[in-house]
Amino acid sequence: MSLVADRRLDCVGLFCPMPILKTRDALKGMDIGQTLEMLSDDPASEADMKSWTTRTGHELVAVEKHAAVYRFIVRKTR
Repeated sequence: MSLVADRRLDCVGLFCPMPILKTRDALKGMDIGQTLEMLSDDPASEADMKSWTTRTGHELVAVEKHAAVYRFIVRKTR
């Protein structure tokens, strides 16, 4: 299943905490209900995104992995 996000953020090559910080900053400029696609090859990014979305209340809609790259879809909830 491939969802089309409202905005795309490429964090490949960046390591913790940069993908989370860039995701946070990107969501700040978006409207509630919009979705952000974030790509990351940081091995820790799946655990980081799950804990960050739990902590912030944003919805982690999808997590996919293709080779070494994770694809996250996050819906802004507040």
